[in-house]
Amino acid sequence: MDFGLVLQTDPPASRVIELMKRAEDNGFTYGWTFDSAVLWQEPFVIYSQILSQTSKLTVGPMVTNPGTRTWEVTASTFATLNDMFGNRTVCGIGRGDSAMRVAGRTPNTLARISDAMKVIRALGSGQEADLGGGNVVKFPWIKDDAQLPVWMAAYGPKALKMTGEEADGFILQLADLYLTEFMVKAVKEAAAAAGRDPDAVKICVAAPAYVTADDSPEALAHARDQCRWFGGMVGNHVADLVSKYGEHSSQVPEELTEYIKARQGYDYSHHGRSGNPDTQFVPDEIVDRFCVIGTPEQHIEKLEALRALGVDQFAVYDMHDAQEAVIDAYGTKVIPAVNG
Repeated sequence: MDFGLVLQTDPPASRVIELMKRAEDNGFTYGWTFDSAVLWQEPFVIYSQILSQTSKLTVGPMVTNPGTRTWEVTASTFATLNDMFGNRTVCGIGRGDSAMRVAGRTPNTLARISDAMKVIRALGSGQEADLGGGNVVKFPWIKDDAQLPVWMAAYGPKALKMTGEEADGFILQLADLYLTEFMVKAVKEAAAAAGRDPDAVKICVAAPAYVTADDSPEALAHARDQCRWFGGMVGNHVADLVSKYGEHSSQVPEELTEYIKARQGYDYSHHGRSGNPDTQFVPDEIVDRFCVIGTPEQHIEKLEALRALGVDQFAVYDMHDAQEAVIDAYGTKVIPAVNG
């Protein structure tokens, strides 16, 4: 199993870079960041520094979107980084929840994501792409061995289907075992139905991880409070699904939708941060299901269960009060045990 580290690009950028270096030293192979131009600093500038100060880490956004940058610019940025550092980027893409809404725009449609994925992947891999109206372009400077995998974030049935049909990887932002099994199955079945090799679609589960010294009520309560923000972040996407498919739908599991009934709005100024006041509605049960908390042994047990469901990578959201401690605990105890 690969392991990734997910960070927000809060200033100073030097700290983001140092944490990524620490992650690589501890056996992590992927470095991901949020991509929301108003809320945080520009990630692609920081990627260049991360890549220059690490040797193997693959970096990318979790996730970018096709609405805040033109597609040829996105592809050129990735291709430039790959030309400089040797095919060490991955394009995570989605609807653009925070990036679009904070800028006063509506998140992107699946049709737009589909078109963008095709253009970004083709250009970033040295192929031609139609930018619209028959305007076909190709980067004249790109190397023959250029590669740019595009992984899609998804929850809903149509997005899961499209991920299986078109994306190189699936990003699932929660670590609930039942929902992971349900959604991975949907992606793999869609890939097979489209004539693709289901095993060629990489599966990445991303969620907060918090390692405790023991499983005492006090330790677990603190860990839950540090990770409760995640249920609120996921709740934004779930609310969109409920709006589209209804509160009770055979297409969306109630194991995903039930908990947002007490949701009363969301302020993006607290997005992805521990102590987010808009996420107090998230119950302990959801934190335990969606996140990975507890002793190293409990992390190992859950990660092995995820791997048995077909998960290729676990990406650690590291937004809490124990950033270095979690990276180090994974490096010394969790990763060696899972991959031993």
